[in-house]
Amino acid sequence: MIAATLCYVRDLENGRTLMLHRTKKDDDIHEGKWNGLGGKFDPGESPEMCVIRELHEESGLTIVDPELKGLLVFPNFAKGMDWHVFVFVATKFSGELIDCAEGELDWIESDRLTELNLWDGDRVFLPWLDGSRFFSGRLVYEDGKFIGHDVSFYPGD
Repeated sequence: MIAATLCYVRDLENGRTLMLHRTKKDDDIHEGKWNGLGGKFDPGESPEMCVIRELHEESGLTIVDPELKGLLVFPNFAKGMDWHVFVFVATKFSGELIDCAEGELDWIESDRLTELNLWDGDRVFLPWLDGSRFFSGRLVYEDGKFIGHDVSFYPGD
């Protein structure tokens, strides 16, 4: 199992979300896709420590008080490994964007995110980020093709 974070940095004033177009990393399962930012945990890190570190490494931005919105499980997603991903939204940040080693960073109008070349499962969970309830979901892919999902929201109805 691989533990990781994923964060959507939102510029609320301008209605934009920071996205990463994955174009630079060799042997990248995400090549050509647009993603939020984040990455794998270092030993001993909490989800918050990981997302703050990863955001700074990838973008140069320092995020403050990232909000944990949910947990996503991607069974057998890459190289036979399950990925467990803590999903955050950050609206408080400072700094200037840097050149990212994994691709190009761009501020995208938030209402246009689903027009990008995303993983199909991203189109399913992106609307959940706007909800007030915590989500715990599973997004299932086979050979890179999205085949389904299930989700629970907390607190329940």
